[in-house]
Order: sequence, then structure tokens, then C-alpha cells
Amino acid sequence: MARSSMGVAALAGLALLAGCGGNQSLTSAASQAPCPRIVILADGADLTRFRAGASGDLTALTADARIAGFQANCDFAGRDRSALDVRVTPRFEVERGPAAEGRTLELPWFVALSDAGDAALLDRQAFTSRVTFGPNVVRTTIQGQTARLSMPLGQGVRAVDYTVRISLQLTPEELALNRARGPR
Repeated sequence: MARSSMGVAALAGLALLAGCGGNQSLTSAASQAPCPRIVILADGADLTRFRAGASGDLTALTADARIAGFQANCDFAGRDRSALDVRVTPRFEVERGPAAEGRTLELPWFVALSDAGDAALLDRQAFTSRVTFGPNVVRTTIQGQTARLSMPLGQGVRAVDYTVRISLQLTPEELALNRARGPR
């Protein structure tokens, strides 16, 4: 009996400690800046590139890439929290095709910021990430540069009133291939 009452007391003590930690994390979470909606654009999530003048033949494939995910960090700007700074870093999976020349390729991509209703494009930033393949390596994963966006808050404007989209920069032919193939 004495052991079970000691066990109950120990569990009660742990529950109290857990409660204290929970309150601290709630306070931290409440002061953390909210992020806008951040998505990978479905039509621009994949890039399949062929040698110039060739299309659809796998022996003419120079690169196959996809946006594999991203990391995002959001912070309030200024003492009055009247703006939101957003940093987005995409991660890419890239495969070197049999028709690739050399061991490096340029991977063009962009981030775009729009209002919640997609009525206005507020910012668009283009980037190019260099992918270098080692000897006898045909697949790799890289992180792109960190895109930095700033958006005003207040007077009824919230973080959820914005949308950030990440996409590979595609030619019209590459976009048509993605649309015909559908998401992978």
C-alpha cells in the first residue's frame, strides 16, 4: 500500500511539472509570429528538361528535378509588430539525365507573394540554384537560397491574408508536360 501511494504521489508530481512546462510553451507559442499560407505550386513542382530540339525521349533527358519541401520561418518586424518577415528555403531533389553535359546545372525557381484572394501579386523573387554532381553521382538533394519576404500587418490585415507560392521556373513546353502528366 505504501508503495502504491508513493507511486501516485510521484505521478501527481510529474503531472504538475508537465503542467508547468506546458504553460511555458503556450506562452512561447502565443508570442511566435504566425506564417502566411506557404504552398508549392502544383504545376511548377517538377521540372523535366530535355536536350534542345528533343522532346519526350528519355535518352535526351538532361535533368529531372522536383521541389521536395521547404523550411519557413516567420518573425514580427518592428516593435509595433506592424509587419511580418518571412524566410522560405526550398529543398530540391535533382537527377542528372543521360544527355546532360557537364557536372553542373542551373535550377531556376521563384517565390511569389499574393493577397488572400489572389487578386494582386505583391512580390515575386526569382532565383537560380547551382547543382553540382560528383563523379558517378546522378542524384542529389540541395537547398536553395533563402527567399526573404516582408508584408505589412495591422488594420484588419493578418498573416493568413497572404499566400506564398514556391515554384520551379518552367518553359511553356515544360509546363505543358507537367499539366499533361499531372502531379507526381
